[in-house]
Amino acid sequence: MLYYLHEWTDWFSPLRIFQYITFRAFAAAGTAFFISLLLGSPMIRLLRRMNVGQQVRKEEVPPLYQFHGVKSGTPTMGGLLILAAVVVSTALWAVLTNGFVLIALSTFFYMGVVGFVDDYLKVSRRNVRGLGARYKLLLQAGWGVLIVVVLLHWSGTAEISRQLMVPFIKDPVIQNLGVAGVLLFVLLVLVGATNAVNLTDGLDGLAIGCSSSVAVAYLVMSYVAGHFVFAEYLQVPFVPGTGELSVFCGSLLGASLGFLWFNCYPAKVFMGDTGSLAVGGAVAIIAILINQELALIIVGGVFVIEAVSVLLQVASFKSRGRRLFKCSPIHHHFELLEKERADREGRPVTLVETTIVIRFWILSIIFALIGVATLKIR
Repeated sequence: MLYYLHEWTDWFSPLRIFQYITFRAFAAAGTAFFISLLLGSPMIRLLRRMNVGQQVRKEEVPPLYQFHGVKSGTPTMGGLLILAAVVVSTALWAVLTNGFVLIALSTFFYMGVVGFVDDYLKVSRRNVRGLGARYKLLLQAGWGVLIVVVLLHWSGTAEISRQLMVPFIKDPVIQNLGVAGVLLFVLLVLVGATNAVNLTDGLDGLAIGCSSSVAVAYLVMSYVAGHFVFAEYLQVPFVPGTGELSVFCGSLLGASLGFLWFNCYPAKVFMGDTGSLAVGGAVAIIAILINQELALIIVGGVFVIEAVSVLLQVASFKSRGRRLFKCSPIHHHFELLEKERADREGRPVTLVETTIVIRFWILSIIFALIGVATLKIR
């Protein structure tokens, strides 16, 4: 919306700054952050009045209840704050006629709606299962199929969506994946990334803090992908129009930092599946649109580690009847390790959650930097 102010430069020349993606990306980040701070406290009070509280399971892993039992009743569905901040900020600063922005926004919003339904069922039925894994996967996969249809039939992505790019290699490893290959690949990336963020959302500030570094990385990568000179110099796929996704990434960054203001330890609100599925879907669709899907394994390294720990835990238990970790996702494993260490040493367990979260943030920043470096190292 504000982009079109640059057309009034004859009347006021400084307005030309609104045509630059870099300016609008940072402005979008600031706007989303401000919206989050402005709406955060009122939304938390509203969620409290509606009695929308987090349920903490004691029966599955009783030792974890020592750490998280006090969080029972903390308002959840705070992902609505992220949704509002990103949508409003993107609408203000991005070019909404840009097809890539529309696809990213619609995916972000759709996944948020799926998460909202899941959270609502958990709260209304007082059932931690909510929508159920099967139905969530079906809804996510259904949207993935729709995305594939759009990508294969839209002139802006019809050719590049069939290519498989691998980090550190300048040319496509596979020129044409075929319709079936594109479908399977997009579904794997979209569903996998969406649920990986959801699995990471288990400690105060963990998932949203890691999402911030991922947003920064893809802000840079989408800008490069949409800039002919930079893309040609760095030998990465040039996708005209994807530069506007930087503005969307800026909005996601600002909203994530704004939500972290209230979600850091001790959390005043949780984003729930409303936020985690929306953020995961946003990250995944950006990677898909700029043809940097496999780079997401590096950039979102923490999310990958969390998801793989769950898969390994399930596989080990079903095949051998033994658990590989004390608890999964792996951040809970580290909590229980610290509890055992403290019990042996006869001391209280203190600040274990904050320590784990900060260390995971550090890892996430390192992964994001390596991911961005893959643009140059080819």
